[in-house]
Amino acid sequence: MLAGYYDGEMPVSRIPAGRLTDIIYAFGEPGRDDVCHPPDAHQTVAFAQLRALRAAHPGLRLLVSIGGWGGAPEFSDVALTPKSRAAFARSCVNLYVVRPDFDGIDIDWEFPVHGGVQGNPQRPADKTDVSLLLEELRRALDAVGAQRHRHYELTVATPTGRWQTGGAYDPSDSYDLARVARTVDWLNVMTYDMNNSASPMSGFNAPMRADGADPTPALERRWNCVACAVDYYEMHGVPAGKIVLGMPFYGLGYIGVSARNAGRYSRFRQPFPETPYAAVVSTFLTNPQWQRHWSASAQAPWLYNAKTHTFFSYDDQRSMAIKAAFVKSRHLRGAMFWVLGEDDKDNSLLRALSNALTNSQEL
Repeated sequence: MLAGYYDGEMPVSRIPAGRLTDIIYAFGEPGRDDVCHPPDAHQTVAFAQLRALRAAHPGLRLLVSIGGWGGAPEFSDVALTPKSRAAFARSCVNLYVVRPDFDGIDIDWEFPVHGGVQGNPQRPADKTDVSLLLEELRRALDAVGAQRHRHYELTVATPTGRWQTGGAYDPSDSYDLARVARTVDWLNVMTYDMNNSASPMSGFNAPMRADGADPTPALERRWNCVACAVDYYEMHGVPAGKIVLGMPFYGLGYIGVSARNAGRYSRFRQPFPETPYAAVVSTFLTNPQWQRHWSASAQAPWLYNAKTHTFFSYDDQRSMAIKAAFVKSRHLRGAMFWVLGEDDKDNSLLRALSNALTNSQEL
């Protein structure tokens, strides 16, 4: 399977649906009083267009992701009691599955217990409550499915990066992963943002393998790569067949790095803005000030700008193909990416990813 998150920033008509099994709309949001925010007028139009797209591509599934990095402040309260969980599950299923006839729900709570946006309500009980919330959603979806003689998907977006708001982070702080895996159809494992503005130094956004040259503390370095994260999830009870590996269609960088090692693993002055791959191709790779490098150990590219002392980490067609081969070799469920609309005009990343997953030689 190959799923793409869709945030509405590109016309539905331009979505390359023929290469996708799932489109995950981002985002619906949890609201106050234990309900989901209803779709606004813009979302309602987008939902109708997405349903038409699905009709033109038999087998394509549509899910709605609820939450997101900035859309999770109510989750801790929503998940707190049996009453609030039941009310929330009913509301979300009615608003985003029954009425628009989508194929399921994805929960993106960033993050239970700690590590998310500073100021969001967070409780130690969140780790148990997120499992209970997912179980309540599973019951609500199954009830509608029994009436309609079909199965509705329930998925969850979960983190891997060891540097989150507040510093060092472990996904098991937030989730009982084995329990979550028993409830959901699959986990959208966010194997990106592994190094970011919370990191102590510049590093790769989504390194395939651990790099021995990385000087960060051993515990964080051990698990802060794509292959490492899959090992971690399986060690914590998540079957390979429920892991969907995340791919970034954007890059992250750091300004004010040292020229040593072309900016890699350096203290930095400030983060460089998140940048879509389309802009990397059209702006960075056409500018000789940006020099491309490849890490054989991390199996990832990076750019260094000596004039501005900027390190920039991104994925390209080569690294996407490597990750797709890893999905197949480890018998994972599939891949997903954030986000539709950030690829270049030729859909180079998506083509590399889908071709490698299907062994296609198409260019």
